[in-house]
Amino acid sequence: MKTEYFLIQRIPVVLYGETASKVWLFVHGQMGYKEEALPFAELVCPKGYQVLSLDLPDHGARRSKGETLTPWAAVPDLQAVAAWASQRWQDFSVRANSIGAYFALLAWPAPRRALFVSPILDMEALILTMMGWAGVTEEQLRQAGEIPTDFGQTFSWQYLCYVRRHHIRDWQGQTCILYGEKDSLTPLTTVQTYASRHQAFLTVAKDAEHWFHTPEQLALLRAWEEGELEKEEP
Repeated sequence: MKTEYFLIQRIPVVLYGETASKVWLFVHGQMGYKEEALPFAELVCPKGYQVLSLDLPDHGARRSKGETLTPWAAVPDLQAVAAWASQRWQDFSVRANSIGAYFALLAWPAPRRALFVSPILDMEALILTMMGWAGVTEEQLRQAGEIPTDFGQTFSWQYLCYVRRHHIRDWQGQTCILYGEKDSLTPLTTVQTYASRHQAFLTVAKDAEHWFHTPEQLALLRAWEEGELEKEEP
């Protein structure tokens, strides 16, 4: 498969596929990297698409560069990539994982289609839930500014305030969601409410968790992608 690596501004990206009139923008999740788009590209490029994927701040080729994975860092990057893409394709579709879906919902106007895997759809609720796990109150966080945890996350008052000021967009394009029934980060009711409000197609994967990574889960993910792509209009 044709593969091109380059920078959009300072953002490392990879573009898969031969020249085409349609594109999918791929956004990885936390601890991911742009090359995670390759299996998806192998599915969609033969159907007349290209796939453009980027490294989010402090991920992939951007590790240890002094950056942080925050919405105020990631959203401008996604907007820069979309602006570059808009000069080459008339519209775009989105394939995003976890927090990558959250950033995409903050950054972009309505794409033509979206395929979300384990999307974070209520970041404020997630932060408050995790604070409860750690026994951290809002007042403690406000006074401290940042509080590290034993499970690897650092709570940030600035982050919580940003989330409360910036709400995800109400996309009108067709959205399909794959959700693991054992997802510990986003309650099923949150996903169901979002799907109902936005007329999204929701698939609940039996025995799957937030991170699809076992051979069985990856096979299920691939089958879901193939099935949703078959619904694409010519």
